[in-house]
Amino acid sequence: MHKPLQIAFRNMDSSEFLEKLVREKVERLERFNPAIIGCRVVLEVPHRSPDSGKVALGIAVEVEVPGRPLVVAKGEEDRREMKGDVTRVVNRAFEAVQRQLSELQDIQEGVVKQHGATGEAGVVVRLFPEQSYGFVEVKDSPDLYFTRNAVVGGDFDALTIGTLVLVTRATTEGPMGPQASSVRLLDAQRSVA
Repeated sequence: MHKPLQIAFRNMDSSEFLEKLVREKVERLERFNPAIIGCRVVLEVPHRSPDSGKVALGIAVEVEVPGRPLVVAKGEEDRREMKGDVTRVVNRAFEAVQRQLSELQDIQEGVVKQHGATGEAGVVVRLFPEQSYGFVEVKDSPDLYFTRNAVVGGDFDALTIGTLVLVTRATTEGPMGPQASSVRLLDAQRSVA
């Protein structure tokens, strides 16, 4: 990594055990994807009502990679559900980050995973919700223009920058150049562990 790892504890005392676990998980991510620029991890006890006895543990992991929006995964779990195992919520958050990094790597390498439909994988890179259109980046092509009507299932409002999608190219160009005739969400953004 080009930037040092940042680990923060909010509303809780720092924990050597959790810090060591996070460092191990980040080292594993670096071996999986050496292009990682930086990583920030926040472990916290989220706001809770004064009468609640069980304190939850939350985690947010942000990974910076070249030329992409932040890869983000979050998780939270009640202590009673954790049964003393604080590693579970940490593991799930880092697994979600690794899945996202894997999908981004597949898109960059041109590997297209077929999910019951034909098309090619892409990433939403620009959105203009007020005008009901956006652009998808696909390998070896200029960004493809798409409209709200091209989003399968009417999920246009669920799209964010960085959302992984399956794209079918239109045979003709649109008002903004090459365009997609359909855009289908691939497991949304997987930003939540």
